[in-house]
Amino acid sequence: MTTPDHKLQARLLLSRAVPGDRLVLADATLLAALDGARALTPNERQALQASPLTLRRFRQLSLERRAGAERAAPVAANDPVWGGSGGMLRAAATEAALDTLLTDDGHWSLHFVPRDQDGGWQLILKLDAEAPFAARVLRELPMLRVVDGGGAILLQGRLDADGECERAWPFELAPMPHFQLYGGAFAVEPVRG
Repeated sequence: MTTPDHKLQARLLLSRAVPGDRLVLADATLLAALDGARALTPNERQALQASPLTLRRFRQLSLERRAGAERAAPVAANDPVWGGSGGMLRAAATEAALDTLLTDDGHWSLHFVPRDQDGGWQLILKLDAEAPFAARVLRELPMLRVVDGGGAILLQGRLDADGECERAWPFELAPMPHFQLYGGAFAVEPVRG
């Protein structure tokens, strides 16, 4: 297919109307696909193609990513840029109380610490000091957020000197059943704009 044919096909896909259309994939999933951190599953690709609204969001994220890369200063080869990490609640985790989740790349962990005083939970985000981008993230201290599979913000803030950020668990439902409601997915991502 020639370039004009690709542009026409893209325009047709983005402009069509689908009754009841909604965003079917979280930004973290789309960004991970753009970064090459993880490929979309066949079901995710099908959902993306069936939802013009989600396709338009994917295109917007792609354009923002490209514009950001063009504005960014050159980065040394030993100082990688990080754009987000995703993870899933594993089946084995459903057997016992949830105390830790890891991103698929192993660079971030979420720790769930029960609070005795009120029966709630404390959520702690921790950066692995061995992550290839750890030095850059600890130097620049970007605003970070952790979102669940539904896009709800679980935690937002900046890392401290130990590479951690924490806050009270924001939901009434305990962490494990909450994640199960949203497909077990979560993502750690920089807050943009």
